[in-house]
Amino acid sequence: MEKKVYSIDGKELRTINLDDKVFGLPVNEDVIYYAITNELANKRVGTACTKTRSEVHGSNAKPYKQKGTGNARRGDKKSPITVGGGTIFGPKPRDYSYAIPKKEKRLAMKSILSLQAQADRLVVVEDFTVESGKTKDLVKILNNFAKDERTVIITKDDDKLIRRAGKNLPNVYFLSYNRLRAHDLFYGRKVVLLEGAAKNLSEFYAEKEAE
Repeated sequence: MEKKVYSIDGKELRTINLDDKVFGLPVNEDVIYYAITNELANKRVGTACTKTRSEVHGSNAKPYKQKGTGNARRGDKKSPITVGGGTIFGPKPRDYSYAIPKKEKRLAMKSILSLQAQADRLVVVEDFTVESGKTKDLVKILNNFAKDERTVIITKDDDKLIRRAGKNLPNVYFLSYNRLRAHDLFYGRKVVLLEGAAKNLSEFYAEKEAE
C-alpha cells in the first residue's frame, strides 16, 4: 500500500510503501471487539464493595417478640429488608482482568491499522519532535492534519518532549509503535503515523509473526 508522506507544514514530500501484512489486511471485526473489551476489563479497578448482614454494625437482638404483635417474624435489625440492613448479593472487590491470546491481540492491532488506512483516516508524517515541549507548537503542527477531533499520534519511540507538549490536549493520544492500544487506536478519528514508526511497525509485526 502506497501512502504519501507529509511535512509538518502539511506539504507532500514523497511516498512510502506500507506493508500490506500490517496495513492492507481484511478487517476482522471480531478480534477488534475482543481486544477492546479485554483492555477495558483490565482497566477496571474492581473495588466496589457492599456489606452483608453479617458485616453490618448493629444489635443481634430481636426487635420485638416472635408472636402476638401482628408483624412479620424478624430476626434482627440487620436484615436486608430493613433500612440500614445488609445487602443481598452485592458486589465485592474482585479482579476483572484476563488475558487473550497474543496472536489474537496482534491481529486486532493490524486489523485496526488496516481499517484506519482503508478509511483514509491515517496520515504519514515525517519524523518530528517538539523541542520546546510547548503545547502551542504541537497544536500548530496538528492543525495541518486534524482539527478539534480525536487524534492518535504513533511515535517511533517514547518521545518525552512531544508527550509533554500534548499533555494538555484532551483529544490527543500518544502511542509507541510497540505499545499500541486497541481502544485509542480504533476510536481515533485521525491517526498521525510518524514515518519512522511506520517502518518500525512493519519490522515489529514481521518479527512477531516469525516467532
